[in-house]
Amino acid sequence: MVRKIIRKALISPLVNIINDGRSVGIILFCCTIFSLFFANSSLWPGYGSNIVREIHYPSWLHLPHSPLHWINDGLMALFFFLVGMEIKRELLTGELRSIRKAMLPIGGAIGGMLLPAGIFLLINVGRVGEHGWGIPMATDIAFSLGIASLLGKRVPMSLKIFLTALAILDDLGAIIVIAIFYGGQFSLVYFFLAVAVLALTFLLNRIKPVFGIVHIVLGILLWYFVFNSGIHATIAGVLFALMVPLNRLEKIEHALHTPVNFIILPIFALANTVIHFPSDLGAAIQTPLSWGIVLGLLLGKPLGICLACFILVKMKWGELPRSSTWMQMLGIGLLAGIGFTMSIFIAMLAFGNPQMQDTSKIGVLLGSLASVILGYLCLLLFSKKLTPAV
Repeated sequence: MVRKIIRKALISPLVNIINDGRSVGIILFCCTIFSLFFANSSLWPGYGSNIVREIHYPSWLHLPHSPLHWINDGLMALFFFLVGMEIKRELLTGELRSIRKAMLPIGGAIGGMLLPAGIFLLINVGRVGEHGWGIPMATDIAFSLGIASLLGKRVPMSLKIFLTALAILDDLGAIIVIAIFYGGQFSLVYFFLAVAVLALTFLLNRIKPVFGIVHIVLGILLWYFVFNSGIHATIAGVLFALMVPLNRLEKIEHALHTPVNFIILPIFALANTVIHFPSDLGAAIQTPLSWGIVLGLLLGKPLGICLACFILVKMKWGELPRSSTWMQMLGIGLLAGIGFTMSIFIAMLAFGNPQMQDTSKIGVLLGSLASVILGYLCLLLFSKKLTPAV
């Protein structure tokens, strides 16, 4: 009897929250509001200070030296591991497995990365914030799909699939940008050690394809070597995901989905949205850096995606998702402008100056919030309530 009461009162609501596609976005939003509130109030004076506190251990260990670095370099490697498996699955068995099916999301993703970066550089070229051009290129999968889910059947299933494929490809582009442009000082020795671990993992899969403790140890070693190679440590998660056999992808993805989305991402949001608003917030917003990010996300994303898709459709290299219209595509493009997690992550890599990081994060929050509102309204107005799922 007690078990049934506990299950009904606690476990069942938790299961419903975890299985609801809207939950991740709502939780991340709440974490952001919580973090912003306490970072700018006197109710919790120590909030945010411990996250950057130095950790002292022997220097020869070469490990992250603060909780914030452990979150961004360590925990987020698991997030990228999950993203890497999603990319691999989509390429092998999903919507990206054939050129014909993949052309529209590939074209949309490329347009949705190039135009935001172009708008940002147009505003910031030659300025101190120029290095942040990668910030408005990113799309937050969880947030964008969560907002689309709020509209239920107003958004055709084909459009949600398109948005998923687009966001996954967008993440792949962001991963490449991070690996090439936002790493540290390159170490050839650690790079070759990372390559050796990958080769050993590949050979192990040929002998013993079942993932076990040996694979976990190799994954940790790969992370350590990549972290010290100068390539950002989270790339290790993507590389290791490529080593997962196809028949194990779904099981490992399922096991990681809940802890990544409901523990790691909320921790990331709490740690990385500790933004101290300046006394003159208007002046901070009216900077080329923040404007470049806001306009890149809000205008560059939907225009880049829709323009690229329009060209592909007109050239008959692709076709609109079934039961969808161009206005709905515009709404999806606006939702793709929700950068949040990935954009904040790139902002932390792009700038070492805390003030520039905060200005960038404010731009990301404003651009993402505007994209949420306009994307939601666009899909609400131009989608029929009884649109059938495809």
